[in-house]
Amino acid sequence: MKVAVLFGGISGEREVSLNSGKSVINALESKGHEVVAVDFHPERAEEILNLQVEAAVIALHGKFGEDGRVQALLEMAGIPYTGSGVLASALAMDKARSKIHFEKAGIRIARDVLVERGDDIEQKIKQWDSQFPCVVKPAQEGSSNGLTIAMDEQMLRQGIELAFQADDAVLIEQFIKGREVTVPVLGAKGQEKALPVIEIIPKNEFYDYESKYAIGGSEHICPAQFDEKTTQTLQEWAVLAHQVLGCAGYSRTDFLVPEEGAPVILETNTLPGMTSTSLFPDGARAVGIDYPELVETFIELAITRHESESASRKN
Repeated sequence: MKVAVLFGGISGEREVSLNSGKSVINALESKGHEVVAVDFHPERAEEILNLQVEAAVIALHGKFGEDGRVQALLEMAGIPYTGSGVLASALAMDKARSKIHFEKAGIRIARDVLVERGDDIEQKIKQWDSQFPCVVKPAQEGSSNGLTIAMDEQMLRQGIELAFQADDAVLIEQFIKGREVTVPVLGAKGQEKALPVIEIIPKNEFYDYESKYAIGGSEHICPAQFDEKTTQTLQEWAVLAHQVLGCAGYSRTDFLVPEEGAPVILETNTLPGMTSTSLFPDGARAVGIDYPELVETFIELAITRHESESASRKN
């Protein structure tokens, strides 16, 4: 097949996306596909509209990649693309609003306060009610960019200021001490299956940007060692999160597992990292799916969804 790979982009996760893109390109070429590599920039949107390919693999992360905008261009171009559609991509990218859907579905969330640009910050800090430590992060940016663990009100104010450098909305969130885990989900609509739970043990104190992407920055344990009930809950909630957001093809949902009580959902990633150190390929390997086969599965799911949606529109 002739396949476009969209990677790079202009978000704070550009470097990660470049690595994801290179890995995807190598996998596709190893399977004999013709690859059109596109280092995406929103000022060159016509590149997408003029692509002459059979499918597109989106290896972009963050804004202008994971948030529905590139997906909208591919929809207009009539090109099947990997991952979720426009609405699900935009919704999953918005941590504050996706949590509303998670909570309604019965998935446990952490308490939060949303601060949007133009809000009365003093009033929002008062609303938070001095519960420390807390997590301060951009509401629509990924990969721990602009994240602060605030131990007091001064750090909270500094964290809000830092997060506003990356986004127009900031989430103040309850800090929950627990084991970091993630659960990949794969499959067509109505047939989604959770892959094994993966525990992430960061070398740094917190699972920050370096822990995620530096070689040796964290240890991945797959499958994670939990009791049967906890494992089942994590896998069921990952599939449920995927479904309530309307995700398609694949996703990866992050959780914290405290010493006591149910797991707490953090977010759902519609375009999880696909580098050599990434988590989704780890989960796939654990069930016998190697990296090139995984990328081909993404493309097959994309084409099947595209054909189904095209047929529905004609009817």
